[in-house]
Amino acid sequence: MDKIAMIGGGSWATALTKILSENGARVGWWMRNKDDVQHLLRTRHNPRYLSSVAFDLTRVHPSTDLKEVVEDADWLVLAVPAAFVQSTLEKLDRDSLKSKRVISAIKGMVPGKNVLVTDYVAERFRLPHERIGVVAGPCHAEEVALEKQSYLTIGSASLELADTFCLLLRNRFVKAHPMEDLDGIEYFAVMKNIIALTCGIAHGLGYGDNFQAVLVSNAVQEMRRFVHAMNPQPRDLSASAYLGDLLVTAYSQFSRNRTFGSMIGRGYSVKSAQMEMNMVAEGYYAVKSIYELNKKLNVHMPITSAAYHILYEKISPAVELEILKEKFR
Repeated sequence: MDKIAMIGGGSWATALTKILSENGARVGWWMRNKDDVQHLLRTRHNPRYLSSVAFDLTRVHPSTDLKEVVEDADWLVLAVPAAFVQSTLEKLDRDSLKSKRVISAIKGMVPGKNVLVTDYVAERFRLPHERIGVVAGPCHAEEVALEKQSYLTIGSASLELADTFCLLLRNRFVKAHPMEDLDGIEYFAVMKNIIALTCGIAHGLGYGDNFQAVLVSNAVQEMRRFVHAMNPQPRDLSASAYLGDLLVTAYSQFSRNRTFGSMIGRGYSVKSAQMEMNMVAEGYYAVKSIYELNKKLNVHMPITSAAYHILYEKISPAVELEILKEKFR
């Protein structure tokens, strides 16, 4: 039986725990909140996220003891918001992952350091990238909970690792396939949240579907330019790990980044939108990381720049979108 340490108590951690445990894996599930752990042990449900999902507690073992959960596992799956990765993993010794394989289910960057989560893990724990993978693809946690047909991609420098984790995920409603493009998949996953957030801003301002289609079309070009500058190699960006993930995040009712952006477009401040959502919109942090990385690259990135001006320089969303729309074709 594969032993997995799930790190995080949010909706994506809950969905992945459902898939992995129902496929026969033993999942040690670390949550920060003691009350959530007690609720799970008592009722078999996560009280905060996807609360309709019931877990088999012979396979799922919730705990607030991070070291114990990690020590007993073969795989470590990271599913905390990117903003909390560093503070969470710093509780572990540098050698505590030396015999583990690590999968990042985080579509964000480590704020302040402006590095991919997988790069941070590799440096912090001295792990080769062949021992690390990333989950990508158009797959909202809410639809997984409803057992809607979903598609995942596992990116890794090691196809063997990626394929092995795909086997742990596949079931009647989840298809998974491996890819070797770890960096490209991860950068694309980070950037699509920026685009979804900007789509939300446009929606909040009253722009329609026609404009959003043009925004997303231009976004694909912007993302291609940036990812190629960071990690040049041939990529088919029409694949579901890239374009599919972008589309579902930009258009879906379940997209927290689109929801967050829509609130900003309707006049909410960043702080008030964050408080009302009570969930982390990764795109907010991603905007700053990608914008700062691009200061060295000088890639033409009008959408990311517009989002940065709105969120961090407090430029009026209406004014910034008026400027942005003149840059599209």
